[in-house]
Amino acid sequence: MTSISAVTGWSLAAAAAVAGALTADIPTRNAATPAPVMPAEDDMGKPKPLELPEDVAQKLSVLAPEKLDFVKSGMTGRYVEKDKLFERVRAMPAQELVAYIDAIYALSAEVEYKAERDKLAIPLDTSSPWFNAWKLRRPTSLDPRREAGPVDLGRYIGGYGGGFATFANAPVAWTPEDLKAGKVDVAIVGAPLDMGSGWRNAIDGPRALRMTGGAGGNDMYSMISPNAELNIVDYGDIAVDQNSTERSVDHVREVVAEIAKTGAIPIVIGGDHSLEYPNVAAAADVYGKGKVGVVHFDSHYDIGRGRVHLLDHGQPVYRVLSEGHVNAKDYIQVGLRARGPDLETFGWMRNKGMRYHTMVEVERDGWDKVMKAALAEARQNTKKLWISFDVDVLDPAFMPGTGTPVPGGLTVREAQPIMRRLCAENDIAGIDIVEVAPYLDTSYKTALNSNYLLNACLSGIAMRRKGLKPGYFSPVSVQDARGRS
Repeated sequence: MTSISAVTGWSLAAAAAVAGALTADIPTRNAATPAPVMPAEDDMGKPKPLELPEDVAQKLSVLAPEKLDFVKSGMTGRYVEKDKLFERVRAMPAQELVAYIDAIYALSAEVEYKAERDKLAIPLDTSSPWFNAWKLRRPTSLDPRREAGPVDLGRYIGGYGGGFATFANAPVAWTPEDLKAGKVDVAIVGAPLDMGSGWRNAIDGPRALRMTGGAGGNDMYSMISPNAELNIVDYGDIAVDQNSTERSVDHVREVVAEIAKTGAIPIVIGGDHSLEYPNVAAAADVYGKGKVGVVHFDSHYDIGRGRVHLLDHGQPVYRVLSEGHVNAKDYIQVGLRARGPDLETFGWMRNKGMRYHTMVEVERDGWDKVMKAALAEARQNTKKLWISFDVDVLDPAFMPGTGTPVPGGLTVREAQPIMRRLCAENDIAGIDIVEVAPYLDTSYKTALNSNYLLNACLSGIAMRRKGLKPGYFSPVSVQDARGRS
């Protein structure tokens, strides 16, 4: 019988030929060149029925009817490319041909889900007395009585030493009552979830940013100190079940919405990028579906479809859009450059009306032009904006501590201004900074640069509260004592 490797194996040359055929008719884009014709959304991910050449149909007539229907359906395309299939059919004797198609048919049957054979979900021990303990809050009656409001954990009046490490050296808050009593503007919360990624250590992202400086203090571009202008708190970490992303996301969504309902802006420090789904869904819960736009910084497109798990760090965008939390026309991606999207997925994105800015566009047009376009798009259509920042949008030279780095990315100097301006020029629903994996970084630059980006966000929010105009720079930062700039 034909082996599985024989069924699935085809050469790099064949792959290159297929890629060439797909792209041969797509001209180089410029102002005068129309966009290429993209696949219709209804075709996405579905096998295409095969039109069998007469000689191939004749050879396949030896198959059982159900096997012949299987070939005609195009299901074989998951395992062997069409032209390669036809080539092999033409070359094989009848007995070998039957065995070859039988192998593909059997493989297809084994791959698909069968209720009588496969587990639909990972079983849990529902008899455990601790089944929900991981996410239950301590009743305040168990704590010493205190007035509601943020609490400063610093031990000393001046300096940064002593006490307990917090995001941006901010005081801490435990409950929504603390946020309300303190009239909190921004609540920074950790979400140490990394089960959504095959690359571990995003669990330590919140800890690394707390232990590293850079998030607090004065912003030289605007000469604003966010800690002085805003009431900022560290809201602790959201509880997660580190054995189940699916169990965790509902609680993340609950806590992010809890923050937003008090009027504070939630900033979520991850954790992996599967967090974008509950984060944005929470914003939609508070402000309404279709009322929130998203600017998503990432080297990857995160629109995985047809995967076994319904949620991981490669498909939050698809979940957010397919469930209607955000309209596709209000979803903007910046910094794409990984091996995907492929042509088919670009077609899906275009047909949905998504907007995107790849590093190809940055190389062609320059960062300033791309940044202006993204800023203009972010101000359209919705009143609220969520910013989802995957740190691998930056070049690994600046962000080595992340699970899926991709060379050729943005610099910190390019990322800081757009983050500051997005927060200064839009009504921010919330922000997440995700995929920081500090143990993959032999220096501390990943956490340091992430905190400086967090500071840019906080500075932008403070600029908006002060009513400063878009693109504002402090005169003292750009001019010397004699007015020279």
